[in-house]
Amino acid sequence: MEPTLESHSFNEGLYETPYETPYETPYERINTAITETGLAIIDNALPESITRPLYAASQNLKSDQYHSAGIGRNSHFQQNRAIRSDAIRWLDPLAHDTRDYFIWMENLRRRLNQRLFLGLFEYECHFAHYKPGAYYSRHTDAFKTSRNRIVTTILYLNPDWDTQSGGELLIYKGDSDEIITTVYPEFGRLVVFLSEDFPHEVRPATRDRHSLAGWFRLNEQGHKPG
Repeated sequence: MEPTLESHSFNEGLYETPYETPYETPYERINTAITETGLAIIDNALPESITRPLYAASQNLKSDQYHSAGIGRNSHFQQNRAIRSDAIRWLDPLAHDTRDYFIWMENLRRRLNQRLFLGLFEYECHFAHYKPGAYYSRHTDAFKTSRNRIVTTILYLNPDWDTQSGGELLIYKGDSDEIITTVYPEFGRLVVFLSEDFPHEVRPATRDRHSLAGWFRLNEQGHKPG
């Protein structure tokens, strides 16, 4: 039977995953960092054969193919430009220019489950476009009482980014005002962290800023993850 899934989510088992040895080192670096600190930041973790088509796809989207981002999920969804002012476009795991990215993330899902027993079941992601001056105020991707999003991923798609352009991601230590790290959105940089443990915010930039944000989620239907 063909798997049924939302158009923007990747359900485990949807594809066989042939990529193994070439990407072992980035996977292991992510696994080790998540095990030790809950946070991984790796440059050029994915090959350009994956990141370049994603960049092209993000650039080819017209403004009316994005929609204003919101906060919350399902009945709790709302748009609030005082909190965030970016625009998003959910990705289709079956599309030609995104399929290899979903396969890469499926391999990461399996390795995180094997080592950390997280029970990750599916992956969903979207392009995020921040126009100059756009931002996303401090927030957490998942709350302690709602364990739907477990691991967050952010892949940056901005060639030739410099620090003067701003647009940095600030990651905080728990509920304090201490900033653990400042991440500039340079092309090919991948950030992975435990969703409920790291409040973060996106600062305004002076130029268009593109990224691909995603989340590994628990299964909400009672199926056992692979």
